[in-house]
Amino acid sequence: MAKAAFSKKKTLFTSKLDLNLRKKLVKCYIWSIAQYGAETWTLRAVDQKYLESFEMWCWRRMEKISWTDYVRNEEVLIRVSEQRNILHEIRKRKANWIGHILRGNCLLKEVIKGKTEGQIEVIRRQGRRRKKMLDDLGDRRGYSHLKEKALDRIKWRNCFGRDCGPVI
Repeated sequence: MAKAAFSKKKTLFTSKLDLNLRKKLVKCYIWSIAQYGAETWTLRAVDQKYLESFEMWCWRRMEKISWTDYVRNEEVLIRVSEQRNILHEIRKRKANWIGHILRGNCLLKEVIKGKTEGQIEVIRRQGRRRKKMLDDLGDRRGYSHLKEKALDRIKWRNCFGRDCGPVI
């Protein structure tokens, strides 16, 4: 959907407008479509590759660089004076949303925790266990540690701020 939105407004994003203005337009209109609902995603390595390649696709289209020109991604990022940050932005959104949920007292908090009242027959699935929402935050100390940090907003922001923690 985001590629389709970019293609609809391609003349605007590849025009003679100032580069900074075009970058702001892409981040405002295109990335908001691409990241819709990102707070609830559990990203696999394949999904991360798709998002990073989409980000580079946008910058290449803005600069009118064809994939047959053999221009490295690093050079494209230098030309547009940007860094890869779509995954970082998703991680930040996710941490803010999960912190908000963990501070509250609602049913969604119980769902994220993964424990509900009553007995449910558990069918063991074959293969690797499914990735949970809290697994993306990269904190291996567990749910109780995350909940304790979430209750203190300052600790939460320090832990999941700009340069802290792994990128999903």
